[in-house]
Amino acid sequence: MKQLKGGTEIRDQRSEDRRHTTAKKENLMTNQDWNAQQLLQTSSSYWQGFTLQAAVKLDVFSAIGDGGLSANEIADRIHVDERALAMLLDALCAMALLIKNAGRYSNTAASTTFLIRSASKYLGHMLMHHHHLAESWLKLDQAVISGEPVRDRASFSDDQWRESFLMGMFNMAKHTAPPVAEAIDLAGCRRLLDLGGGPGTYAVFFCLKNPGLSATVFDLPTTRPFSESVFDQFGLADRISFSEGNYLTEDIDGSYDVIWMSHILHGEGPEDCEKIIRKAVAALQPGGKILVHDFILDNTMDGPLFPALFALNMLLGTASGQSYSEGQIRKMLARAGVVNIERIAMRLPNDSGIITGTV
Repeated sequence: MKQLKGGTEIRDQRSEDRRHTTAKKENLMTNQDWNAQQLLQTSSSYWQGFTLQAAVKLDVFSAIGDGGLSANEIADRIHVDERALAMLLDALCAMALLIKNAGRYSNTAASTTFLIRSASKYLGHMLMHHHHLAESWLKLDQAVISGEPVRDRASFSDDQWRESFLMGMFNMAKHTAPPVAEAIDLAGCRRLLDLGGGPGTYAVFFCLKNPGLSATVFDLPTTRPFSESVFDQFGLADRISFSEGNYLTEDIDGSYDVIWMSHILHGEGPEDCEKIIRKAVAALQPGGKILVHDFILDNTMDGPLFPALFALNMLLGTASGQSYSEGQIRKMLARAGVVNIERIAMRLPNDSGIITGTV
């Protein structure tokens, strides 16, 4: 084992494979026998998802706020039908997202923390991104038959979809970026490139953790307004800049000590992934670090669950995107000349992981 700053361990390939195999066996032992009830619950689980998404879209939780309100009072605030809203509110109570007392509805601790629009940990943008994906998931059988996507990529979609996608990325990264920045030692690094960084959340937290670091976020021009608003929000507009470009069709200008690539490989096929990695390596100073963050499959490709399902999400929305295994990412990096390839032992949401190396 190798130690990272803050005591975080890095595991070698064998220990990672053992961990994943053990986790898979434990999952099989707890879910080995599907019965009719489990099948029906899984098939209808989207009912709860759509109920939650409708409530977020209507901003029900923000309308309730800190008080206890009747269905009539909430309906007046959000301009909807009272009878229909009461059904939605009662369903949210059954899901333990609202509390009903004497005909009045109030938020739970969880809905106050994550579902009121003004909350610092608001997740509504990502939930709306899920809502926008729903139509394509209804066509999964068609995508499997044809092998072709059935929706446009979020980064090229209309303004409302793009805002939900980018701000959803921001919401999610605000949870994961602080511990990631704490665990990764960037001492001595002066210039960081956040490649395909969207709103630039990771660049922000890397800079907050490392006062001597400056960063550039490289992404499509349509992303600039969202990114620059985030830089301003954290008071880092003087240390983080935005560079417009398409990492598939354009070279990466500049020279960097570290390049962070978060959730971009899964959008591309293997050949384009290798092309992106080669471009990143070419932009690194000798001895520079490359950090790949993504939803990582076991080397057998049949788990964990979220990366396996996310591969289907990429089938629905991209020409050749997929989830990749740790072994596949390691090989891509090695073929580009990266050495000292290791996986950082961090438990991150949805089985995302970080693989690092140097040039």
